[in-house]
Amino acid sequence: MTDPLGQSQVLPYLQGLSKTGYQFTLLSFEKKHLFEKFGDLIRAKCDAGGIEWIPLVFHTSPPVLSKIYDRYKLFSTAKRLHREKKFDLLHCRSYIAAELGLQFKKKLGVKFLFDMRGFWADEKKESGHWDQQKWLYRRIYKRYKALEKEFVQHADHSISLTEAGKKEFGRLYGDLLQTKGESWDSKCTVIPCCADLSHFNFANYGEAQRQQLREKLGISKDAVVLTYSGSLGDWYLVDEMLLFFKAFRQKHPGAVFLVLTREIDRLKGSMEKNKIDPATVITGFSSYAELPLYLSLSTYSLFFIKPIYSKTASSPTKHAELMGMGIPVFCNDIGDTGFFLRNYPLGELVNVQEKDFLPAIERMDQKKIEKEAIRQVALEHFDVTVGVQRYKTVYDLLLT
Repeated sequence: MTDPLGQSQVLPYLQGLSKTGYQFTLLSFEKKHLFEKFGDLIRAKCDAGGIEWIPLVFHTSPPVLSKIYDRYKLFSTAKRLHREKKFDLLHCRSYIAAELGLQFKKKLGVKFLFDMRGFWADEKKESGHWDQQKWLYRRIYKRYKALEKEFVQHADHSISLTEAGKKEFGRLYGDLLQTKGESWDSKCTVIPCCADLSHFNFANYGEAQRQQLREKLGISKDAVVLTYSGSLGDWYLVDEMLLFFKAFRQKHPGAVFLVLTREIDRLKGSMEKNKIDPATVITGFSSYAELPLYLSLSTYSLFFIKPIYSKTASSPTKHAELMGMGIPVFCNDIGDTGFFLRNYPLGELVNVQEKDFLPAIERMDQKKIEKEAIRQVALEHFDVTVGVQRYKTVYDLLLT
């Protein structure tokens, strides 16, 4: 919960659902340095929402053995808590937690919600974290693909982040449910990564605030600003984004690339490789509280994600945040982004090849996209209140 995603993609839903009468015990693993920094803040938020929070220590070494130990702590703690509280439902976020839900479902009859969050086993394989050249990781991958099938088969309901992910799981496992007289379509609800659109709202910031920040960052008043925010990890095409920016400056001389990330060294290495003038790229990291102000400097924003199988289930949180700020995006077609950009005035889909960069930039420059129009799409599909209501519908289905 002390990670940014925990604060944006778990707590707001639980706080909203608590207001509807549901009671939660929240069991999570926390990195020590983040827990020391943000633990009191998360505790206060949970207490205010009537949520009982049970944080456990997240271990990373030694490899594999640390995960076995964490899994043991998860299972033993959950069993102790169930003896005390007799849970009606286990809402299991991703695959490790779903192992627990599957066990509770089979042995104790507790209802089990499989909130898949993405194709986790395939993400591990495609990122190289589970190197398929190594016997151990091949075994682990096969085990979790087999478990994935059981999760779908035995869960009382499942959550997918994307319609594309739901469709793919229907292709894989729909027949399995039909043999039980069940329908994947009715047993799976799509809830994308939503954002707090009261926080990500361009109307919260005036020109004086933006100009003050521009001066702080050394961005001239009239400069066109392309932004990127978030991780530059396994899934992001950093080289391609920098090459896109190089093409962008051909159409917009004087433009700057504002990159908000902790991974500055990775960015600088890619800049050197692609011969990007350091004077044109401004780097830094913004807190969640200040992120909307930083994003408000954007003329456009950019994100390219590797177009691989596991990203079929990807719903970029950053896109919901950018939509709330009324910012047009350049992005490629992963998950449901293609559907939304083809059907709503949100920006420009880009085929991630250098020859297609300039045409995409020219198409974007010819469009007249209104901030309010972008935000309206976000309010209809990606506001956290929409996510809370969809979760409540599922909870009501399972528990009343």
